[in-house]
Amino acid sequence: MASRSRRKGLSGTILRVILAALLALVLGIAGLILAYRVLPPVSTLMLARWLQGEPVDRQYVPLERISGFLRADVIVSEDARFCEHGGVDWGALREVMEKAKGNGPSRGASTIPMQTAKNLFLWPSRSYIRKGIEIPLARLIDLAWPKRRILEVYLNLAEWGDGIFGAEAAARHYFHKSAERLDAREAALLATALPNPLHRNPARPSPRHAGLATRIMRRAQGAGSLVECVE
Repeated sequence: MASRSRRKGLSGTILRVILAALLALVLGIAGLILAYRVLPPVSTLMLARWLQGEPVDRQYVPLERISGFLRADVIVSEDARFCEHGGVDWGALREVMEKAKGNGPSRGASTIPMQTAKNLFLWPSRSYIRKGIEIPLARLIDLAWPKRRILEVYLNLAEWGDGIFGAEAAARHYFHKSAERLDAREAALLATALPNPLHRNPARPSPRHAGLATRIMRRAQGAGSLVECVE
């Protein structure tokens, strides 16, 4: 009986330790979300590169110093309902989940808040586990931050090449100018590079990449209400 009681006591202690660790993790993430409402954040990919001694090119800039063309193009191409949903586009997510294969849903299911949550706190590979964590984090971010802040953080965290993070670093690397001086064509090429940033070069686009940029540029010209929350 004493042995059984000791085992129960040990199990109870382990459970309490696990619950305490989970609570500390949740509180820590909630604290970071609140802090990142005003402080420039870093992504998990940036942290991983620093830990490995690899360079990171990122120059944080406020949203007003990022071309309006790029803002509109990214919303139109990445998350057309950004101004309407509360962090998760449930209709789009359900559709993509139904079509998903065993390794998890594709990028097409991710809103800008979901991608921001992934960049800040999670890992890049696809899986249902990651998506399940990403969804509540995106909801929390959308509740805690205004839409302009969400887009600003996303555009400063997005990867645009090997070690190139954020719109300012990307604009200077590919077009030798600041992000606020990007023209409509340059912005569209940067926006359409995001789904595959390590293989799409905005300065030397493939015919397919150039065609995508042209279509996004045309759609963004009539975006109207799609981008009014960040104007």
